[in-house]
Amino acid sequence: MSHHRSVAEAHARCDQHDPLAWRKGFRDGLPLLLGIGAWAVVVGVAMVKTGLTAWQASGMTLLVYAGSAQLASLPLMAAHAPLWVIFATALVVNLRFVIFSALLAPHFAHLHWRQRFLLSFIAGDMTVALYLQRYPDPSPVPGKLSYLKGLLYPNWVVWQLCCLVGILLGSAVPASWGLDFAGTLAILCMTVPLVTSNAALCGVAVAGAVAVIADPLPYKLGLLLAVLGGMVTAMVVEETNEKRKARRG
Repeated sequence: MSHHRSVAEAHARCDQHDPLAWRKGFRDGLPLLLGIGAWAVVVGVAMVKTGLTAWQASGMTLLVYAGSAQLASLPLMAAHAPLWVIFATALVVNLRFVIFSALLAPHFAHLHWRQRFLLSFIAGDMTVALYLQRYPDPSPVPGKLSYLKGLLYPNWVVWQLCCLVGILLGSAVPASWGLDFAGTLAILCMTVPLVTSNAALCGVAVAGAVAVIADPLPYKLGLLLAVLGGMVTAMVVEETNEKRKARRG
């Protein structure tokens, strides 16, 4: 009984608002906001250029909150692809969030489901990566929740505001500006720092090769194959590395 009480008290201290930890999370995530804002503007413009109304585009960014899935689904919508293809593409592109949720679950499984739902909805690739770099151990530590919120909340606000700016500018920005390429650069700027292991590097290499080779496939199905190929490759390489470490003892 005393053990459960001490665990509950530790979680309570972990969940208490810590202004210093919140500000630390905000400062750590601050360098990412410029790239996220640029990417959001590109996504907002792309949604309008694809044919969505301002209200439809605004609803999409508020409900989906996943730039890669939005960009992947837009050409399919423009090509009048079957609905199942659009949903399947968005699902595969966002499968990484299942992994993120699994990684964060041991840290915050004690929270009420509504709070966990909110945190998972506004979580992003880079913010989750920064959090796990600082707190790899799931044991309760004071300030962990505040630090995560300091990463997530500014990220969500900047994305939504800049996406809305892109939606408003969509009708005024000429296509000759090459916004698709600008969006690719913004994604690369945020993705490259995450490639910190040979497993991630192999996954990126395979995904890039498959995307180029499978580009002629209809409905952008090459993207699906590239994502799946990259994920499977990274998982296989990571598992192989773990087995080698285990054999070496």
